[in-house]
Amino acid sequence: MVSNPVHGLPFLPGTSFKDPTKTAFHRSQTLGYRNGYAVVRRPTVGIGGERLQVNQLSPAELDELANKAPVLTYGQPKQAPPAEFIPAHVAFDKKVLKFDAYFQEDVPISSEEHYRIRQVKIYYYLEDDSISVMEPVVENSGIPQGKLIKRQRIPKNDVGDHYHWKDLNRGIDITMYGKTFRIVDCDHFTQVYLESQGIELNPPEKMALDPYTELRKQPPRKYVTPSDFDQLKQFLTFDKQVLRFYAIWDDTDSMFGECRTYIIHYYLMDGTVEIREVHERNDGRDPFPLLMNRQRMPKVLTENAKNFPQCVLEISDQEVLEWYTAKDFIVGKPLTILGRNFFIYDCDPFTRQFYKEKFGISDLPRIDVSKQEPPPVKQELPPYNGYGLIEDSAQNCFALIPKAPRKDVIKMLMNDNKVLRYLAALESPIPEDKDRRFIFSYFLATDMISIFEPPVRNSGIIGGKYLGRTRVIKPFSEAENPIYYGPSDFFIGAVIDVFGHRFIILDIDEYVLKYMESNAAQYSPEALSSIQNHVRKQEIPAPELENKQAKEEPGKQELEALIDTVQKQLKDYSCKDNIHEAFQAHDKEALGYVDREMFFKICESFNVPIDDSLVKELIRMCSHGEDRIDYYNFVRAFSN
Repeated sequence: MVSNPVHGLPFLPGTSFKDPTKTAFHRSQTLGYRNGYAVVRRPTVGIGGERLQVNQLSPAELDELANKAPVLTYGQPKQAPPAEFIPAHVAFDKKVLKFDAYFQEDVPISSEEHYRIRQVKIYYYLEDDSISVMEPVVENSGIPQGKLIKRQRIPKNDVGDHYHWKDLNRGIDITMYGKTFRIVDCDHFTQVYLESQGIELNPPEKMALDPYTELRKQPPRKYVTPSDFDQLKQFLTFDKQVLRFYAIWDDTDSMFGECRTYIIHYYLMDGTVEIREVHERNDGRDPFPLLMNRQRMPKVLTENAKNFPQCVLEISDQEVLEWYTAKDFIVGKPLTILGRNFFIYDCDPFTRQFYKEKFGISDLPRIDVSKQEPPPVKQELPPYNGYGLIEDSAQNCFALIPKAPRKDVIKMLMNDNKVLRYLAALESPIPEDKDRRFIFSYFLATDMISIFEPPVRNSGIIGGKYLGRTRVIKPFSEAENPIYYGPSDFFIGAVIDVFGHRFIILDIDEYVLKYMESNAAQYSPEALSSIQNHVRKQEIPAPELENKQAKEEPGKQELEALIDTVQKQLKDYSCKDNIHEAFQAHDKEALGYVDREMFFKICESFNVPIDDSLVKELIRMCSHGEDRIDYYNFVRAFSN
């Protein structure tokens, strides 16, 4: 640190020296803590540990500085600029003087009033010295009110002077456009402003009132004729005592009319009647509590009142000869109120007690007015048109959006893939239909039936699907409750009517036999006996064939040799299975024989070379009498 302790020497190189005694050159601490708070502390020691002089001036020098004038040091001060000019429309913007006044208006054509007092408000706008006169609007006064004089500068005299705010004061008359206004008072702002401008205000006056308006405010005089009937006694005696009756209004004779219930209240204190509506849940009506407000009900009107329009008739004692009273409300009697015929069917216990004590009527039983509901109309389905199932067609009559009929899911799961098959013939007077055979398939899961016709070559009839899966209705069953064919209706010899076509069951498969054995309770004795006879007939041909072979043993070897020869000659013919099935279809009794005529028809349909000499010999040896042919040995000759 370089310092110059000798006063008077400049702080220049060569005139200062280092003090070797000074070793600390840090700055003094200026922040301290007192009672836990941080405070600023003035340093007393400078850099290098040299003590600082707090005040370099003496008291005499300080006094001298205090007595010095700033003008000697800084010179004369500059003059302030003049104040900014503010125009009147800015200085007095939205400042309005308000005075309460009135003027008198003559009424020459009225007998009830000779003059009229009209109260007004006078507004003086300071920004442009304009005046407007406003009259408060009174409802139903019949006088054009509102703005009497629009805002403008109003002339004061013929010289051309205009009214100024200095011309306005309380308790004076001011004439504007031929009307003399009497100023009676002003608001607080107007009073303060005028007083600040040195104007002495007159004391306020009372606002004048319109005599006709004050007369209308007085209640009209009523002239009441004294009566012998003491209404006060009736009020004190029967206060809060009400007769309650339950009635109905039957309006079913009119279009869209109905029978509705009401509650009739008769107030004993003043003889008034009230009719209340009885609302039910979801009745489709607005919840109005009252059909008729509480009022006195006339019973007999005068002749003039009868001819007078009821909508504008104000009913009073002069128009009514007789009013409804408590004796007119009796349980079990009709009552006409306001053109409606009410029938009283019941009342509450207080009303019964009142009639018993007042009129001596003790028998007021409740009358049953409830109407018996008609029996529900049975829904009739339209006649079945023959398309689809009846259950599906009926769903269109039950709902707007039809749904599929419910199915027996358990039955479908238990009888899934279980099919009963039957061989049937068509019962028809047409000769071509006698030889047609059909296979019936009954599906136990859905009780549906399908019919298939095996194709026969050169028969002229296209085989294949005869009827798709559907439920077949039994003949002579009702359309509402159709009865469908079931497994118990199918047995050998049974006649099945399928949409007008009659079929006769000729044979069944082995699965049907097993099903009938396990479910014998479902079948009738007739069905079981037909199956037993069919099984017996199938067992008969075996012994007969053995006896025949024993008797015809010499010709058996010849027949076998002929069969071998025919097999070698017709080795390219491969319709043995189809021929065998065709013969079995026409062998109703399963004896192994068919008619000669049918035999040749089947051979022609399968293009069997019956003109061949060996085939003719084979047919001769297979013949059993003149009418039947053994097709079993004949088919053996065509096996490869």
